[in-house]
Amino acid sequence: MLDKNIKDQLTTIFGNLKSDIVLRVMDNGHSAEGKEMRDFIDDVASTSSCLSVEETVGDVAAPTFEIIKEGVPTGVKFCGIPNGHEFTTLLLAILNADGQGKNLPDDALTARIKSLKGPVKLRTFVSLTCTNCPDVAQALNVIALLNPEVENTVIDGGVVPQTVESLGIQSVPTVYAGDKVLSVGRSTLGDLLEKLEASYGVAESGEVEPVTREYDVVVLGGGPAGVAAAIYIARKGLDVAVVAKSVGGQVKETMEIENLISVPETTGPKLAADLKEHLGHYSIDVFENRTVDSVDVSGTEKVLVCGKETFKAKAAVIATGAAWRKLSVPGESEHLGHGVAFCTHCDGPFYAGKRVAVVGGGNSGIEAAIDLAGICTHVDVFEFMDSLKADGVLQEKAKSMGNIDIHLSAQVEEIEGDGKSVSGIKVKDRVSGSETVYPVSGVFVQIGLVANSSLFRDKLPMTPAGEIMVDGRCRTSVKGVYAAGDVTDVPYKQIVVAMGEGAKAALSLFEDWMRGELV
Repeated sequence: MLDKNIKDQLTTIFGNLKSDIVLRVMDNGHSAEGKEMRDFIDDVASTSSCLSVEETVGDVAAPTFEIIKEGVPTGVKFCGIPNGHEFTTLLLAILNADGQGKNLPDDALTARIKSLKGPVKLRTFVSLTCTNCPDVAQALNVIALLNPEVENTVIDGGVVPQTVESLGIQSVPTVYAGDKVLSVGRSTLGDLLEKLEASYGVAESGEVEPVTREYDVVVLGGGPAGVAAAIYIARKGLDVAVVAKSVGGQVKETMEIENLISVPETTGPKLAADLKEHLGHYSIDVFENRTVDSVDVSGTEKVLVCGKETFKAKAAVIATGAAWRKLSVPGESEHLGHGVAFCTHCDGPFYAGKRVAVVGGGNSGIEAAIDLAGICTHVDVFEFMDSLKADGVLQEKAKSMGNIDIHLSAQVEEIEGDGKSVSGIKVKDRVSGSETVYPVSGVFVQIGLVANSSLFRDKLPMTPAGEIMVDGRCRTSVKGVYAAGDVTDVPYKQIVVAMGEGAKAALSLFEDWMRGELV
């Protein structure tokens, strides 16, 4: 089932395995699907003497296998063959079970995971074409591997269509904890752990001890701006830490990048991986999966608090980026993951053969419409202004497709549905004042970004849109505090611009440092 080149690569990847790892296949009987999974698992196991296969009959909805280390179940299972983007999830699960892998969390996060109360039974529904699913599946697998009270089954929704339909799943990844939805859409290990802690609690005996970490500079945010700032600061010889939910940030949700100068083509996930690799070339401490609870930038020492961790530094660079802006209309929140979505690459296949709406006429909106038009019967694009903001080449492409209608001066007023699925979108014509309900099954929101600046409200001057105001050198109004990228009022939210702004913030900081203004 796996070709020779892939097997050769796996032989190299699993070359340092030390533990006895069994891949136990479970099936209801001798089905064709079960045989296909057995062939797949046999091929994987053939690449290392530390891997072996067992087969058993079990009460499972579709062929499933679990990972067993030294005779003890790890809590990690896969329902369906993890091909596509989830193939990496399988490889990491095996490596992680052996105690290997760069995705394993640091000591502070590991302690939190181990203190999580159980039992916790998770089901992570994924699509093999989804680019956001692996991050969630891999994070939950790590939690299961580190905490014996947690079990996670990564489920290919395509092999259990009746289950997907009965649960009303229309967005991936969707994570169930028991019979309740824990998470829908892209999420980090830190976000997922916080949700599990809130739902299940933490054992008192396992509470994490407070720790204070001191640096010359703390960079808040791991996107293009934050990474550029950290690298430039490290190159100047200053002690720097990056505190972020994830390295890459919002860029991970962009699949096609063709305007990063000198890199003709790349993808968001690839760029995020490259950013992380570049950070590793320098003496930079990276603290991922952190949520900052509070900040104090009023004194000469800047303080960030993340749970039991406190970061102190003489200077701080804010590069927290931006997040998808929501419509904030009736029916939107009720249908998130059930007809309202943001990522066409992940959730578009759920609407194949159906009529859908895209809200937003910028580049992301028109790109989404073009993408959806290839699988949906009809796409309605609604733009609030009286003209599209997208690049001309995208507009021409959309107009050339016979199943895209563009509605200008269109104000979305409501998402209609029953909470389990969307039935329509109510739109007001801003010119005539008339209202129309368009019968759509899905609504993809593409109306731009909102700055992630709430932590600094009332601490730093901002624009009415919530963007942190900076001068031409990325300085804020507070000495020792700099800001760069999409979180600021710098125009043009582009990756290449964010990188340049991050470098500029670092150079400005170093200039102030050399003048003795920050010490």
